[in-house]
Amino acid sequence: MKRVITPVNIEGRASLGVRAGDTVRVTQNIVELKKKRGTDKKEKTIKNARKQVFEGLVISTKHGTEAGGMFTVRATLSGIGVEKTFPLYSPVIDSIEIVKRSKVRRAKLYFIREKAAKAVRRQLRNARMMHLKSDETVVPEEVAPELETPAVAEAAAEVVV
Repeated sequence: MKRVITPVNIEGRASLGVRAGDTVRVTQNIVELKKKRGTDKKEKTIKNARKQVFEGLVISTKHGTEAGGMFTVRATLSGIGVEKTFPLYSPVIDSIEIVKRSKVRRAKLYFIREKAAKAVRRQLRNARMMHLKSDETVVPEEVAPELETPAVAEAAAEVVV
């Protein structure tokens, strides 16, 4: 049998057992390429490597632990839902860490998308019902007493009582 040389720990990733409902932290190696023109007018490419962490809920796994196995992670970043699909044995992935395991009754948690969208819509609806106003219409308390005359202040006191 032929042995394939790969930078990925295949046995480690297979034994990890990523499944729907897990909260995972995936560390990716990202290579950024920047093109610059030097003093000799030639283009130079500069490689900048960094690591990026993406943490979220696994909403689906496909093809299990075989060679084409993939899993989809959903996270909410700055109030926006972001989903990334990662190949299980990708050399771009530096590490996969399971932060939390949750018991779920579904193999695919696609309903989380609609559930999150409904929650955001509900919050917007509640904000509209409160009739929120911008800061421009509110008069600061320090300025308000200077603008009032004594007659206006007495009339306001009578209305309050």
